Amino acid sequence: MSTDTRQPISIRMHDADNVAIIANDGGLPPGAVLPGGLVLVDRIPQGHKVALVDLPRGAAVLRYNVPIGYALKDIPAGSWVHERLLEMPAARGLDGLPIATVKPPAQGPLQGYTFEGYRNADGSVGTRNILAITTTVQCVAGVVDFAVKRIKAELLPKFPNVDDVVGLEHSYGCGVAIDAPDAIIPIRTLRNISLNPNFGGEVMVVSLGCEKLQPERLLPPGSIPILDRRDVPSGGEVQVEPPLDVVCLQSENHVGFMSMIDSIMQAAVPHLERLDARRRETVPASELVVGVQCGGSDAFSGVTANPAVGFCTDLLVRAGASVMFSETTEVRDGIAQLTSRASTPEVAQAMIREMAWYDAYLHKGMVDRSANTTPGNKKGGLSNIVEKAMGSIVKSGSAPISGVLAPGEKLNQKGLIYAATPASDFICGTLQLAAGMNLHVFTTGRGTPYGLAECPVIKVATRSDLARRWHDLMDINAGRIADGEASIADVGWEMFHLMLDVASGRKKTWAEHWKLHNALVLFNPAPVT
Repeated sequence: MSTDTRQPISIRMHDADNVAIIANDGGLPPGAVLPGGLVLVDRIPQGHKVALVDLPRGAAVLRYNVPIGYALKDIPAGSWVHERLLEMPAARGLDGLPIATVKPPAQGPLQGYTFEGYRNADGSVGTRNILAITTTVQCVAGVVDFAVKRIKAELLPKFPNVDDVVGLEHSYGCGVAIDAPDAIIPIRTLRNISLNPNFGGEVMVVSLGCEKLQPERLLPPGSIPILDRRDVPSGGEVQVEPPLDVVCLQSENHVGFMSMIDSIMQAAVPHLERLDARRRETVPASELVVGVQCGGSDAFSGVTANPAVGFCTDLLVRAGASVMFSETTEVRDGIAQLTSRASTPEVAQAMIREMAWYDAYLHKGMVDRSANTTPGNKKGGLSNIVEKAMGSIVKSGSAPISGVLAPGEKLNQKGLIYAATPASDFICGTLQLAAGMNLHVFTTGRGTPYGLAECPVIKVATRSDLARRWHDLMDINAGRIADGEASIADVGWEMFHLMLDVASGRKKTWAEHWKLHNALVLFNPAPVT
């Protein structure tokens, strides 16, 4: 199948669908004839829907065999079906859901696949060897940024086995209701990011001194793993935690700005020395902790890139790895699909709990899930959040959902995990880092230069036109599926092998090549004072 505009192409996701999307670059003009003889009444942009039959007012418009809306007026066959012609369905209630009813056929384990990673003392494995400098408050961000630039220029060349130095900067730490119940979310998020597998267990903190989020509150005793067996007394029964390494800018020892910078650089040296002594070793693919996410989505997201990610998700789960799918508002309309795939009733109830919490959070802000869709989503053919959700949820593949994480929690199990996060690209990525993600997959249809300094990000284009124009930003072109040049399985396997290469350091993603890094954005539903 080709998207050549001389050959009209439409894509129907299910036999019961009464709409299809137009696949041709640039869309199709009125009068174009689709295979099967349907004549277009309107000009229909690429990715947008065409009515395959006459749709009377009030009729359900079906895509993915799901009502994505109800016709606000009669829509003749061949017409452009867009958001202004649809009434969005009400959200599915959280009562009476199917609970752990779907038992997919067991797929055999996928054995023999490995990558070269960095083993950590806590049992996790990193795909990169990075010194991360944790900050307790936004006030120190400028100082840390200055110090990081100096460390990269003057110290990092002396430690060739260290991949990078990053400052974990954020907007939290003071001026907040730090004892409010929901304050635990940003605090544990920052704590768990500091312990991400890609940082090798090296924890270094820069504090201002007067902030509400004191270092000992951020990283209390017992939160930092032992770095080396030499830290364990000879009896081996009592484990000694390394002292918290803190540079406090308000310390009386600091006289002038450069004194602060010198202290940060001096503190970095022993961490860099330990990281530099580490070497990659062969580990099974089961040590991957992959976060999947989409941003700048379009109607092709649920046709090409996300189904390929879903295929790859199943491969990863068969290999024993951990895969997190997230974006609560972008899966909320598929809650019945999710609870039915839960491995146990307890997992289903945990998903319902997280959805209910987020429903209440949105209600408190006087919005609902429809606030999620962006102008770009709609320009790309997604009429509303229901249609967007049906295309987003397929990133989770078909494996049983074996666990649920609340925002900011750390992952401690294998398999397919629902990690509850907002759908914001930056907040979702930040929370997946906190969960322990060591490799990220990000699909996009409209295009975004999104990247993370803390973790490799593999970018997947939904359309060949985007992959062509952004040839040095996209790592995989899933648009070849719509072009008929590759199957979903083909691209899924390509993604799987690329993950192993990127995790091993054999290949860099384009975001790494260009050093495109988005800021960490902590999710803080607690009040700001």
